[in-house]
Amino acid sequence: MNKIEELIQQLCPNGVEIKELGEVIKLEKGKQLNKELLSENGAYPAYNGGLSYSGFTDIYNYNENKIIISQGGASAGSVNFIATKFYANAHCFVVLPKIEIVENKYVYHYLKLNQEKLTEKQHGAGIPALRTSEILDLQIPIPPLSIPILDKFTKLEAELEARRAQYEYYRNDLLNFEGKEVEWKTLGEVGEFVRGNGLQKKDFTETGIGCIHYGQIYTYYGTFAHKTKTFVSPEFAKKLRKAKKGDLVIATTSENVEDVCKTVAWLGDDEIAVSGDAFIYKHNQNPMYLAYFLQTPMFFDHKKKYMTGTKVIRVSGKDMAKFKIPIPPLAEQNRIVAILDKFDKLVNDISEGLPAEIQARQKQYEYYRGKLLEFKCLSR
Repeated sequence: MNKIEELIQQLCPNGVEIKELGEVIKLEKGKQLNKELLSENGAYPAYNGGLSYSGFTDIYNYNENKIIISQGGASAGSVNFIATKFYANAHCFVVLPKIEIVENKYVYHYLKLNQEKLTEKQHGAGIPALRTSEILDLQIPIPPLSIPILDKFTKLEAELEARRAQYEYYRNDLLNFEGKEVEWKTLGEVGEFVRGNGLQKKDFTETGIGCIHYGQIYTYYGTFAHKTKTFVSPEFAKKLRKAKKGDLVIATTSENVEDVCKTVAWLGDDEIAVSGDAFIYKHNQNPMYLAYFLQTPMFFDHKKKYMTGTKVIRVSGKDMAKFKIPIPPLAEQNRIVAILDKFDKLVNDISEGLPAEIQARQKQYEYYRGKLLEFKCLSR
């Protein structure tokens, strides 16, 4: 018997009671927050889904240490634990205790264990969604104590966030040309926006011509890519607009402010097809320099001025083309990119650096979580 099994045997030798999740918690749906109330300097994060905040606001509707579950969109079923006061928006479920027999953090770890089951229950032909019954019908074991060991593994994520904040500081500093002699041009003057077309997930094939669907830009890709996750048949690809090496692929539609206009520099040798709700940006600059600049607060402020929609946020190519960007000589662009590539690798490369350690620890965390939450039904 290993230490985990010994712990379970010690805490609940005869097994535990199994209840439906709806017997111990209730779900509250967040409330719509007009984008006019979002503020870069707001005190509280606003969550429209379970994965990331949509911006900041000066008001909040929930206190700290709450579980949220994404109710709609590509992230429906995703689970997060919010340690600060926050605003829960319309696509967000907030988990609240109904009876005090389980601790909040225990419910969080249980939901994370079952997150894949929840995401598989998405329904709807347009924007995916999740019904409350599909959450509340889950069976949850009720042990006598919560299991604090699991919290140790989640601290690594906080360390990664600190490294990312450091990376963002250096990126913004390197790309700050205030007071320097440099030519400024709009994106419309530097290049051309070409909208992707006609590609849906049902068109994917096992092999063929590489393709990027707009939803993958903020769920799968980082700042750049040499290979695609998905493919379409060569015959179908003939109907689609394509990005060539050095082009940017920009998502123009998202459910939150953070992800809209997320950009991937395509660095692969072959042309790839690009879906609608994304732009191909053709230019003659260093693609990584442009991709990094489109991550800065300057561009974030610009896109916020031109966003349309509330549930689904969009920014047009015409409005993106108005953004002014400093255009230093290519040699200077290359120097900046070389520095930022090192930081990007440290915080984002899954094969080395901190994310590799996070991934290894995450596997360990998931193993222990699964073992610790494997209870037999209470003997009667």
